[in-house]
Amino acid sequence: MTIGLMIFYLWPVAQTFFYSFTKSGPFGGHTWIGTANYRALLDEPSVGQAVANTLLYTTIQLAGIPLAVLLAALLNQRGLRGRSVYRTLYFLPVVTMPVAVAMLWRWMYNGDYGLVNQLLSTIGVQGTHWASDPSVALYALAAIGIWMALGYNMVIFLAGLQGIPATYYEAAAIDGASPARTFFRITVPLLSPSIFFATVLTMINSLQMFDLAYMMMSTPGSAAGTANPALPRVRTISYLFYQKAFVEHDLGFGAAVAFVLLAFILVMTVLQFRLQRKWVHYA
Repeated sequence: MTIGLMIFYLWPVAQTFFYSFTKSGPFGGHTWIGTANYRALLDEPSVGQAVANTLLYTTIQLAGIPLAVLLAALLNQRGLRGRSVYRTLYFLPVVTMPVAVAMLWRWMYNGDYGLVNQLLSTIGVQGTHWASDPSVALYALAAIGIWMALGYNMVIFLAGLQGIPATYYEAAAIDGASPARTFFRITVPLLSPSIFFATVLTMINSLQMFDLAYMMMSTPGSAAGTANPALPRVRTISYLFYQKAFVEHDLGFGAAVAFVLLAFILVMTVLQFRLQRKWVHYA
């Protein structure tokens, strides 16, 4: 296990860190250039936009966790008919390939014949080209991300809910507590370890988001979605790494972007573990 960890995880990280201090030649090979790639990150306009896009996308994904908590609490109610069917339907997007999800939502978001605009037209609302409108494209992708992660987070929360003793709810019912008060005073505090776990996973996955943006932004006949006018407002850090390293063939700059993303994820994860001491209840 240790050898596998070093070969498939630690060595690629070390290699990426080394290449971030080099510049690739046009015919292969690399030249040591020191911290030039990291200094170039500060002067590259697309880097700042990619960081802002990634942070906004991650924030929206984290805002979807309360929805998963609420739905899990509803599905956990005793006597609910069809509970297994609901759980299966919510979990289907989790096991569906991102390519298939992107193809489905590209059809639904189509500005001319998409299902979303068809539904909006029934209430007199004029839709837009959701995947190519710079003002809404990132929010449209974030909605897909929430939909895809909803089932996974619900499974985590359902497992946590089943570990809460029923005596707490019986005592609350005897005291005359309302369902809302029971939810916020008993369910949420005792579910906080599961919420923390889902928050960490959601943040890490969101900061690395690439495949969904790539598939939604790609246009037939163009390179990596460059013909899509919404690309600058949707391009994430991982997408920028792909574009720099594999489209523009600037492997050194791409490696610097990847390592900065790794360091940022590490810092944010450590920060979350520090802050969880103030709101997560393990008793």
